[in-house]
Amino acid sequence: MNQIWQQNFNPLNNTVLSTIAAAIPVTTLFFFLAVRRTPAWRAALYAFAAALGVALVVFRMPPIMAAGAVADGLVFGWFRIAWIMFASVFVYDISVESGQFEIIKKSISGISWDRRLQVLLIAFAFGSLLEGAGGGGAPVAVCGAMMIGLGFPPMQTALICLIGNSAPVAFGGLGNPVRTLVAVTGLPEADFSAMLGRILPLAVLAIPFWLVRVLSKTRDTLAVWPALAACGLSFASIQFFWSNYMGPTLASVVAGIGTLLAMAVFLKLWRPGQVWRYPGEPPIQESPEALGAGRILRAWSPFILLTASVVLWGLKPVASALDTVSWKHPVPGLHHLVYRMPPVTTAPRAEEALFDVSWLATPGTGVVIAGFVVAPLVGLSLRKAWRVFCQCLWRLRLSMVAIMAMLGVGYLTRYCGMDATMGMAMSHTGKLFPFFGTLIGWLGVALSGTDAGSNALFGSFQMVTANRLGLSPILMGAANSAGGVMGKMIAAQSLVIVCAVTGQEGKEGLLFRKILIHSLLLAILVGLLVSMFAYVFPGAIPSGHRYW
Repeated sequence: MNQIWQQNFNPLNNTVLSTIAAAIPVTTLFFFLAVRRTPAWRAALYAFAAALGVALVVFRMPPIMAAGAVADGLVFGWFRIAWIMFASVFVYDISVESGQFEIIKKSISGISWDRRLQVLLIAFAFGSLLEGAGGGGAPVAVCGAMMIGLGFPPMQTALICLIGNSAPVAFGGLGNPVRTLVAVTGLPEADFSAMLGRILPLAVLAIPFWLVRVLSKTRDTLAVWPALAACGLSFASIQFFWSNYMGPTLASVVAGIGTLLAMAVFLKLWRPGQVWRYPGEPPIQESPEALGAGRILRAWSPFILLTASVVLWGLKPVASALDTVSWKHPVPGLHHLVYRMPPVTTAPRAEEALFDVSWLATPGTGVVIAGFVVAPLVGLSLRKAWRVFCQCLWRLRLSMVAIMAMLGVGYLTRYCGMDATMGMAMSHTGKLFPFFGTLIGWLGVALSGTDAGSNALFGSFQMVTANRLGLSPILMGAANSAGGVMGKMIAAQSLVIVCAVTGQEGKEGLLFRKILIHSLLLAILVGLLVSMFAYVFPGAIPSGHRYW
């Protein structure tokens, strides 16, 4: 008979030592990535070994439960992250192999040849559409591949794609992070959606400026301030309106589409005084003839079908129908046997653990199908498309190993209680909890790789702590998600994916060192905004909010 096991958040009977022990897997990963500059797949395996050792020896997690947690993480990692990353790169490779990507490059240049403005169109607006539709690895994978194809430098492309992907994350996957908050707290969806829609637009206003400053010097950034302001205001206003009055499901999708359209119109009416290009780039050569709508549509068809498949797979009726062929089964020795204990929860709560083999329902399958469907439309035979598929799979093999290992770490961390031990260390900050509670969300996404995952880990903890400190649980639940937005760019999965698509396998450690300061500064900005709502404008925190 299976025995239940209660999580112990202070296994060493010393808060400091227990917190240090819980941080060993994270510090191991960061050490090998940032200090030793070890390839991500090896760093992830070292972190996985460390997590397994801490879970078994320090937290005394039963071996059968540790094995179940790892297996659950591997299944989730393959179908929900690695497969989506692979599928996005596969569609990009189809576009390149068929020669259509050259036309895509010309069509974007037709809107603007300026590299600064191309960043806004691709990494910010188009990436937001993809994040809102499906999330996972698709936004950084597709946008990174597109920018590399357009001639952006690999490391700069990686930085820009990771920072640009922060704006839509809290409403990504058709609003899944918000629904997760509702599930773990029991608080109203409309309140969470509205609160996020009041925090994030203020931070989003800075993102276009931040992106272009990463690309160019300050004077070159300020030279296009009207376009940056138009981009930020378009996205922020649409995100605010939709999240407050329509709901979380399409907030990032509509904001991405709306910003693309707004920028296309704006850039027809306004042009920078001087087109900014990289030093040494060949001179701009205007196309001697118009491409024509038909050629442009055909060239964009791989990415149009990719986006359409992600949106289609995310629609509730379609997702439910596809899910009927998924294989779901309780994880033996783990399901409802691990109990999450107070003070992280209001009462002992059995943790679910289900194998979810969603081979058809995962958006990655839809994207792969789209790739094979579009191949003949762009001039590739199915045989050539299959060859591209196999070559892509082989090229990304180590990146997918890294993702699987990281999900093993994340699931071990969650089921043995290491996540809560680290989170509770920040709960002793009293009046500063709005700020540090935001950083808990940041840490949660850095560990789990998803905003929904961070909300599942710490959402109820934020609610319990907020009630104890006399703060709004709606504010702190939203703070967890908003802070997590800025942690996505340093999550190991994100680093692996963007390095894979930009051809920088093995440079994940260098990228981590470069992106960390951006992630931390933006998380601090969100933390200050949350503190402002907590103590300066508490009347702006929604309660009993209703959509139109």
